[in-house]
Amino acid sequence: MTTLTLHHATGDQLKQLARVASDSSEKVIREFGLSKEGAQRVHRRGHELAAAVSQATIAALEELSVTEKFKDEELKSSYGYLGYKPKDLFEQVHILRKLFSELGECDFALADREPPHGAEGYFAIPRWQKIAKTYHEAVLKVFRLLKEQREGKFHNYLDGQLGPDRLRQSAKSTAMWKKLGTEQKGDILIVPAEFGIRHRGQSARRARAIMAASDEFGLGVFAVGIMLLTHPERLKLYALLIDCAGDECNDPRDSAPFGRVPYFGYDGGELEFVTHRSDHVNIEYGSASGWVIPQT
Repeated sequence: MTTLTLHHATGDQLKQLARVASDSSEKVIREFGLSKEGAQRVHRRGHELAAAVSQATIAALEELSVTEKFKDEELKSSYGYLGYKPKDLFEQVHILRKLFSELGECDFALADREPPHGAEGYFAIPRWQKIAKTYHEAVLKVFRLLKEQREGKFHNYLDGQLGPDRLRQSAKSTAMWKKLGTEQKGDILIVPAEFGIRHRGQSARRARAIMAASDEFGLGVFAVGIMLLTHPERLKLYALLIDCAGDECNDPRDSAPFGRVPYFGYDGGELEFVTHRSDHVNIEYGSASGWVIPQT
């Protein structure tokens, strides 16, 4: 697997974009034709103007920075969540410590920061190295707990096929988890994340291409499995299914190695773990994703 080097926008690039945005805003304000009284009223509500400008800027950045790569692998989807919302971090950690007695501390204070745009909140995800010696063994431990939690209603269609020759973390996912692990202390990492709705209707490789423009990255089987353990209500009948775009799967029958993506589905009252091609497009699926925590 190729090692990924993360290249952030340079300070000069960011200054240039800020200058373009500032010049544009000033031009719009000058040409709008406000009266003296109107300008005073706007000034009194300056926080609302700032919020509106911020939202418009975010929307423009999201649209303009997105690649055209695999654009045809995207459909409009109305699938979403049914009765799910992120739990409080303390509750998540309490659940995890009951499931994994070996887990120690985490830095709750990190969640005091505003999460990145697009994240639903902060999630508690252990370092997989604290759970098992290998990523694949950690995944299987999570699977056993999911099966127990759901009283046997969990089917792994890749049972016995999840060694390193069949499942691996993507280059970007590996790099971002390394960054998170370096910047945080403790056994449990605090991760800004979303559970798939941001990328609903997109193939996994389209979602990965979009994420490439920022510090967003696809979450893999281990992270999504942990999130399902702390939020079992997330996946149920008619809810959005979850692509684990941070991982890659290999099927010897495919011509392209590691061209598949694992996903969690739900059918017949049972949680399922399956794979499909990374170019698979379906309105019922969305890739879960995470971010590194912005530095203050």
